[in-house]
Amino acid sequence: MKNSIKLLGLMLVMMVVLFPSCTNDLNQSPEGNNDAVNGEEFFKNPTSYKQFLAKLYAGYATTGQQGPAGSGDIAGIDEGASQYIRGFWLMQELTTDEAVIAWNDGTIHDFHNQSWSSLDTFIAATFARFSFQIVNCNEFLRQTTDEKLATRGIDAATIAEIKTYRAEARFLRALTYWHLLDAFGGGSIVTENAPTTFYYPDYASSAEIFKFIDDEITAFTPDLKAPKTNELNRVGQAAAWMLQAKLYMNSKAYIGTDKYAEALPLINKVIATGYSINPSYKDLFLADNDSNGAQNEFIFAIAFDGLNTKTYGGTTFLVHASVGGDMKPENYGVNGGWAGIRTTSAFVNKFNGTSGDVRGNFFTNGQSKEIKEIGNFKDGYAIQKFSNLTKAGVQGSDKAGDFVDTDFPIFRLADAYLMYAECNLRGAGGVNTTALQYINALRTRSNAPTISLGEMNLDFILDERARELHWEGHRRTDLIRFGKFTGGAYLWPWKGGIATGTATPSFRNVFPIPANSIAANPKLKQNPGY
Repeated sequence: MKNSIKLLGLMLVMMVVLFPSCTNDLNQSPEGNNDAVNGEEFFKNPTSYKQFLAKLYAGYATTGQQGPAGSGDIAGIDEGASQYIRGFWLMQELTTDEAVIAWNDGTIHDFHNQSWSSLDTFIAATFARFSFQIVNCNEFLRQTTDEKLATRGIDAATIAEIKTYRAEARFLRALTYWHLLDAFGGGSIVTENAPTTFYYPDYASSAEIFKFIDDEITAFTPDLKAPKTNELNRVGQAAAWMLQAKLYMNSKAYIGTDKYAEALPLINKVIATGYSINPSYKDLFLADNDSNGAQNEFIFAIAFDGLNTKTYGGTTFLVHASVGGDMKPENYGVNGGWAGIRTTSAFVNKFNGTSGDVRGNFFTNGQSKEIKEIGNFKDGYAIQKFSNLTKAGVQGSDKAGDFVDTDFPIFRLADAYLMYAECNLRGAGGVNTTALQYINALRTRSNAPTISLGEMNLDFILDERARELHWEGHRRTDLIRFGKFTGGAYLWPWKGGIATGTATPSFRNVFPIPANSIAANPKLKQNPGY
């Protein structure tokens, strides 16, 4: 399935024009009318359903109908900056101690400064990308009802297969709704049952979106394939358990109620499914992480391909933008560095006393540890995590070095280990010696010294999550759950726009609903403080 996912950039040009937007609150600009085909004609072919499903998976990787630029899904912003993982990453990482960016593009520095507004173009693009992905999932579900399939003469075996496809589409929609809930706190719930003509969706609160996601996961999980039985880069039941566990672990921020006890049984199910910790941490983030053994740790990863999912977002962004100063691009499998993202001394300090920990893979030559000027790439250590080289040191498939093969992990087993330990420490159950075993398995893998039960506490877990999962899109959510994202309990360089860091207001735990979306849909409600 990975090849199908990675080839869909051109394969499904005709599909986007078939997706009617349920509202006009999205600044979407799907094009390609010359390639459009009649929807009913398209769906008469049994293979079209898997192709459409591939389009949904690719919604996390591609940016439009051509790639890397020229016919973007989201108008009003550079196409690469509209890519799902890139926008998600900016909001999850650039707002924290793990990343700063040298560029001066528009309001980009407002992320790390925690000074964004409802007029921010980057936030609006990500809100639109989330909405666009949901619209596409809804259309797939509309086109695959029992009634629709009965009129098209689809055979029984294909219908049975489509039932699994539908569950996967619902998972992908739930994943995006979780990202929407986590980032924006509220919004609208639009499903396949919504009108396909123009209307204003009602506003949905955090509690309503939480319940929708929770109910959806419970409903579709039995229809997913058993863990580790689906094709590469497609989800199974373990991904659903992981998503629901994530929802529960962060429920205090979403609905004001702790649900760690509900998360732990799901985490146990994930751990028991047969995924394994890859012996090499570095291999998890290489160009062949779909085949070098890393795939055995990945519960769900977004597929990228240097030849077939050409985009200036995703891991292409993470590799190129991390290279600058005295770094040699060829050492990372690319043709040039963009001299953009690096990290703060607060993150570097989490590796003090553990110099052998391979997760602290910083480029320091010519770089200063402290950041005097965010706009100077050489201020701050560079992070060498993602690479477009294979385990054997060979460049990825795009020999020009523009685009990257490295897949982006959404859920992996190491995260489940850390989640288990956190739940145990929060009194949700489990066995403390088992939690310690999981933590030390990760530390041993990374050549870090093992710890004792007396050293394992919540502050340690938060720091260990940073060491293990940095730049994988978890940090903002983690800091909020631990009460350290806003406020003054934890300061890092340039938090709040001050070199030494300063307290920021708690309303910034969620982003604003974009002003243009509220102007287009008067039923939406702005988050407090914006």
